[in-house]
Amino acid sequence: MIKLSELQMKEVIVIENGTRLGHISDLEIDAVNGRILAIVLQIKEGKSGMFAKSGEMIIGWHQITTIGEDVILVQLKENQLLLSSNTTLD
Repeated sequence: MIKLSELQMKEVIVIENGTRLGHISDLEIDAVNGRILAIVLQIKEGKSGMFAKSGEMIIGWHQITTIGEDVILVQLKENQLLLSSNTTLD
């Protein structure tokens, strides 16, 4: 079993090209079945710092290929990386 706090320490990386997406900020859970549906990442667009826009990226649990010791590898379609923040990724 793994705790949310342990998942949040792992960096999420796209397996196809090595893009670093960041860290998990939250989970989307099916309350009826008690299953994790997706991971939620906080992302910043543009330059880091005070003027960066931030948003959420939601990645379906089925897109996770590996949860390793230090990283979580996800499989995304190429066009999914171009989507703006606050978009659900299927």
